[in-house]
Amino acid sequence: MAKSKKKKEVIHLVCEDCGEYNYTLKRRPGGEKLKIKKYCPRNRAHTIHVEKKK
Repeated sequence: MAKSKKKKEVIHLVCEDCGEYNYTLKRRPGGEKLKIKKYCPRNRAHTIHVEKKK
């Protein structure tokens, strides 16, 4: 039996400090919200980025 394919959704990673949309990802729906430490060019530092749908 084949599994049903769920389409991937586009999400954006937003910097918690400045609120800039810096990264875009494709992932399957469901699960917890992402919270990743990434580089923010505006702050010139590594800050926490959270998942947000546009």
